[in-house]
Amino acid sequence: MGCLKSLNLRLLKMRINEDTLLEGEKVVLVPYNADHVPRYHQWMCSPELQKLTASEPLTLEQEYDMQRCWREDDDKCTFIILDKQKWADPSIPEQECMVGDVNIFLTDPSDPSLAELEIMIAVPFYRGKGLGKEVTRMMMYYGVHKLGIQKFEVKIGLDNKISIAMFKKFHFRELSISEVFQEVTLGVTVNEALQKHVFGNMDFMLQREYGKARDSRQAPFTPLSL
Repeated sequence: MGCLKSLNLRLLKMRINEDTLLEGEKVVLVPYNADHVPRYHQWMCSPELQKLTASEPLTLEQEYDMQRCWREDDDKCTFIILDKQKWADPSIPEQECMVGDVNIFLTDPSDPSLAELEIMIAVPFYRGKGLGKEVTRMMMYYGVHKLGIQKFEVKIGLDNKISIAMFKKFHFRELSISEVFQEVTLGVTVNEALQKHVFGNMDFMLQREYGKARDSRQAPFTPLSL
């Protein structure tokens, strides 16, 4: 009974974002839906992104299967990153507002407080503009306060110096280096220093129901309730 309860709790936590929209200063995070797949597939046809994400090219049909898998996966929480300024204009289709994605997924069945974090800014125009930093803060904050995550890890290509530097500013420290995969694993444990210096004032982060927001694009925002 205890194992079943733990499994159900984990399932509930990782599917908690099914109808969640998170708004920051520059970005809006929304659940990864089937409508997003064609644009996402277009991104992942890029050899550059395949290398950065260590991904194999998929057909469009396989991409739809992957999206369904992610939505149903008990151990994964995925958001699509939208350009907030574009998304605020109802005349612009949501797919045209997409700039990347962010994922949290559990890596140790025996430790649901440990999660791996992945962030991809797929559109080159949006890189170097602070979106990755904002998304990282938002997703980590959401992971801590909504999913009970207390330890984060990231795997980054050794040649991706910008991302490595960004995560080190967020108190991540080197855990290991894989010469085979040419990547470094960084990790951080949530503590008072992280809460103060990385999260700081998170009043800019707001939450609303995605379904209603998508339909109206004009629903009032409400502060994230912890």
